[in-house]
Amino acid sequence: MTAIRLLLVDDDPLVRAGLSFMMGGADDIEIVGEAADGAEAETLVDRTRPDVVLMDIRMPTVDGLTATERLRTREDAPQVVVLTTFHADEQVLRALRAGAAGFVLKDTPPAEIVAAVRRVAAGDPVLSPTVTRQLMRHAVGNAADTRRTRARERMTVLNDREREVAVAVGRGLANAEIAATLYMSVPTVKTHVSRILAKLDLNNRVQIALLAYDAGLLEEEPEEH
Repeated sequence: MTAIRLLLVDDDPLVRAGLSFMMGGADDIEIVGEAADGAEAETLVDRTRPDVVLMDIRMPTVDGLTATERLRTREDAPQVVVLTTFHADEQVLRALRAGAAGFVLKDTPPAEIVAAVRRVAAGDPVLSPTVTRQLMRHAVGNAADTRRTRARERMTVLNDREREVAVAVGRGLANAEIAATLYMSVPTVKTHVSRILAKLDLNNRVQIALLAYDAGLLEEEPEEH
């Protein structure tokens, strides 16, 4: 089995040491580098080609948010998991909108952080439906009306079935639950999700959920089938 290539990015050397220690015990994870800020992280990504980046948000010079935005625009972008001390933070939201696959709190138990890296490397976002809803509620602000208008315009490229799947993703349903709710097979759900990501130029299911929320679709009652 090929080891997951992991890059650690945090300006606190003690945090990096702690992360390195906990990850070092996982046979399927290889730490390919450590960086103290976003600029150094970008350089190391070019050099080491990690699969996953554990990225602190608050750092000097180039912060984790800026680095995440830059990394996720690359053709072969690594998955990014944001490290934070807050459950609901505007910067976390911006990182998720930029394409981060999720976030973990710095006080998360070591085994859960290791599991998060494995999940992200396998293509699964690290964000529970409960936390997603909390973050999306936190996003409501002065720009909500403008954001809703833009989100609804973007969603017009989806057909009715894709729109239903997008709403289900936004409600935090897994593929099997979406299949049961919308009376389709799991492979069909996966196909729809892939098409939604492609049509909307999104990176992952978290971004689908955020866009569905922005468009006001999660405020509507689920349709009966």
